[in-house]
Amino acid sequence: MRAHRLATIVLLTLGVGLSLQACAGIKPASGGSAAMVAAPMKPGGSGIAVQYRIDGEPQAGVAVPVVLRFEGITAPAGGSVRFTGDGGLTIAGSSGSQALPAGQVTTITLQVATDADGIGYLNVFTTQNGATSATSITVQTSKAPSALPKASGLKQTPEGDKIITMPAK
Repeated sequence: MRAHRLATIVLLTLGVGLSLQACAGIKPASGGSAAMVAAPMKPGGSGIAVQYRIDGEPQAGVAVPVVLRFEGITAPAGGSVRFTGDGGLTIAGSSGSQALPAGQVTTITLQVATDADGIGYLNVFTTQNGATSATSITVQTSKAPSALPKASGLKQTPEGDKIITMPAK
């Protein structure tokens, strides 16, 4: 009898969760599109939840779409978002601050490209009620192995410390 009650509770919980997703307008990722990644939120920040995904495989010099989703805008005046690029990342058509309406989920798609193989950062600044939060999204255009040479192993100093020796350039 307990197992039956437990199974019923689990099924009801799943049903309520799916109903809440439907009411909130959240659609689970399906068929070919990657799931959104939730950016961490810090206490005392803007309170705007940022989710993102990179559609496609980033390549140097080729624009790739980054889909951003903003929710939790509770200030009556709404909020705002601003974008910058670091590490050789450029943003096509991004100029100034964009408004985020209160009480609405907003989705923005940016086209970003890196100048060369490596890592670039898309910086997202959200503001609401005078508080600003920053999120950095890593855009990696190369999966090349580390340029560091393989170490020949650990060596021990006369004091007993272990070190790795590498050639100097």
